[in-house]
Amino acid sequence: MYIYFSAIFVGLLLLSNILSVKLFEMGSFILPSAAIVYVITYLMTDVIGEVYGKAAARKTVQAGFLTQIIAMVFIYISIQLPPAPDFHAQAEFEQILGGSFRLILASLTSYVISQNLSVSIFHWFKNKHGKKKLWLRNNLATMSSQFIDTVLFITIAFWGIVPTNILLGMIVSQYIWKCLVALLDTPFAYILVKWTRKYEGNSPDHVVKAS
Repeated sequence: MYIYFSAIFVGLLLLSNILSVKLFEMGSFILPSAAIVYVITYLMTDVIGEVYGKAAARKTVQAGFLTQIIAMVFIYISIQLPPAPDFHAQAEFEQILGGSFRLILASLTSYVISQNLSVSIFHWFKNKHGKKKLWLRNNLATMSSQFIDTVLFITIAFWGIVPTNILLGMIVSQYIWKCLVALLDTPFAYILVKWTRKYEGNSPDHVVKAS
């Protein structure tokens, strides 16, 4: 199952980069559409780390980083290709997929720091509690790393562009949303871990060796 969870992680990660261009309103919150996708990547690394070990979770994070770089290179190439005479959506294509260098830098920086922090915190608690208290490490690892992710991304992407009070409002609203999702995904963490261990033969944790 490791390869499938890693594929889901990378797929959601790439999808979140595309969806982030659209904002939606939920109550008093204004959030990028990526908010409904990106938070699930932390659930994936938690499940991978719980069942297959810390090295496997690290490899998944590294694969996600490399895949983002490759995707951005090919997106850039696609934008630069001369459009066919009958293709009249070049401007829209660039607007949706282009992204500014600053946004790309913000995304990659926040990603690599927060995802690795999440893995470290998760396994610190796992070493302390063993297989017990999955709910604790799942939530603390996600909430701590999502705070760093939110602060870094919004600060790097929007500092000097929007007023400070709006900047802080964006950080608070997005972080509250991410914490709510983290709490809601805890039952799914238990279900996926239990199901995966059963699928793998109900044996001790399978460790995917780091290459």
